[in-house]
Amino acid sequence: MIRKHTWLRRLVLLAILVVAVPAMLLLTSCGKTASPLQATDLMKGFEGKAVSGKSLDEDFLRISNDFYMDLLKSASSSGENVFISPLSVHLALSMTANGAQGNTLDQMEELLGREHTISDMNGYLLEYTNNLPTHEKSKLSIANSIWFRDDEDRLQVEDAFLQTNADYYNASAYAAPFDETTVTDINNWVENKTDGLIDKIIEQIEEDTIMYLINAMVFDAEWETIYREEQVREDTFTNAKGEEQQVPFMNSEENIYLENDHAMGFVKLYAQGDYAFFALLPKEGSELKDLIETMDGDELSEILNHPQETLVTASMPKFSYAYEWKMNDPLKALGMVDAFDNNLADFSRLGHSSRGNIYVGEVLHKTFIQVDEKGTKAGAVTKVEIKDESYVETKIVDLDRPFLFGIMDRSTNLPIFLGTLTEIEQD
Repeated sequence: MIRKHTWLRRLVLLAILVVAVPAMLLLTSCGKTASPLQATDLMKGFEGKAVSGKSLDEDFLRISNDFYMDLLKSASSSGENVFISPLSVHLALSMTANGAQGNTLDQMEELLGREHTISDMNGYLLEYTNNLPTHEKSKLSIANSIWFRDDEDRLQVEDAFLQTNADYYNASAYAAPFDETTVTDINNWVENKTDGLIDKIIEQIEEDTIMYLINAMVFDAEWETIYREEQVREDTFTNAKGEEQQVPFMNSEENIYLENDHAMGFVKLYAQGDYAFFALLPKEGSELKDLIETMDGDELSEILNHPQETLVTASMPKFSYAYEWKMNDPLKALGMVDAFDNNLADFSRLGHSSRGNIYVGEVLHKTFIQVDEKGTKAGAVTKVEIKDESYVETKIVDLDRPFLFGIMDRSTNLPIFLGTLTEIEQD
C-alpha cells in the first residue's frame, strides 16, 4: 500500500513506479511542450528498468482483430460517422484490468484476451507498441497515465498495480487533489499528448471519482505520394440518407487492391511505408451497415493480408471530424458487466477506498481525424474513470440556527446527555 508519510511514499515509489522502455520513450516524446503540472509527478527525475514483452503470434492478431471489429460494430450501430482507435481502448482497459480480481477479471480477460490472461496481454501489448515505428513524416505517439486522488485516508493504491502498469505500459503516475487544477492538468496532458488534436477529456471531477486511467495517441503522416493540385476536384458524395453533397475529392492511381465477396477497396501508403490508409466500399446493392454486420475479425484479416497488386484508379473525399463515444453500455453488451456494478466490481488489486467498493464509472473515447492532400492526422484518447460506491451526494449540515445535541452510550445508543443550543453566550 502507499503509506501516509510523504517521504516513505516517495521511497517506495522510487522502486515501484518508475520504468523506462527505450522504444516506448521514443513513441511518447513527440507531444507539444507540456504546461507545468499542479499534480505530483511520482516518476519525475527517476529512471527504471525495462521488462520483456511476449512475442507476437497469430493468437494476438486474431484476438485483436476480433475485439476491434466488435468495437466497430458497437460504435456503428447509430449509423453516424464513427472513428475509433481500438488500440487506445485496448491499452486503457488492459491497464484497468491489472487492478481487477475474481469475476471482474474473468470478464475483462475474456473481452480483451479471449482465452489469454491479462498477464499475457500485458506482454503482447508491450511487444506490439514497442515495435510500432515512428518517423519524421509518419509519426505515431502513444502515452499512458494514471491519476489518483491524493487522499490517503480515503484511497490506498496497490503498489503492484502501479508497478505493472509502469512496466508494461510506461504509465506515468500523478497524485492530485482532484479539484479544478487537476481538471486543467489532465486536459493539458491530453492536449499535449495528442499534439492539440484533442484538448479536453473531462469537464469536472465528481466527488466519488478517485482515479483516471488514460491512454492518448496521435498519428501524423504524409502520403508517400502527395496529391497534386490538379488531382483534387469537386465531385458528388451521396450520404447514408441518400442526399447528394458536392465536396472536394482526391484522385490518384494506386497499386494495391482489396476485394472479397462483400467489398472492394484500395491501400494508399504513407511516407516510409510503415503505415497505410485502407478503404473498403460495399459491393453494389449492399450498404455499409450490411458490410459491418457481416465482417468479423477473420474476414478483416483475410482481406488485408491478401491484397492484389494491380492498378487502381482511386478517388476519395477530403474529410475531417471529431467523434465521442461513451462506452459503458457497449462494453457491458460485450461481456464486461461486473466492472461497472458498484456492488459486484472487484478491483481489489487496484486499491481500496474507505468510502466503499471501487468500480468503473465511465469509459469515454474521443477521436479526431483529418484526411487531405498532404496526408492524415488522427488523435485518440480513452479515459477509464474509477469511482467508489458509497458517495451518492454530499449532505450539508450547517449548524447556523438553534439545534438539539447530546452524548450517547454507543453500546445502547442511549443518550446520556441531551441539550439544545438556541443562543451562543458571549462574555
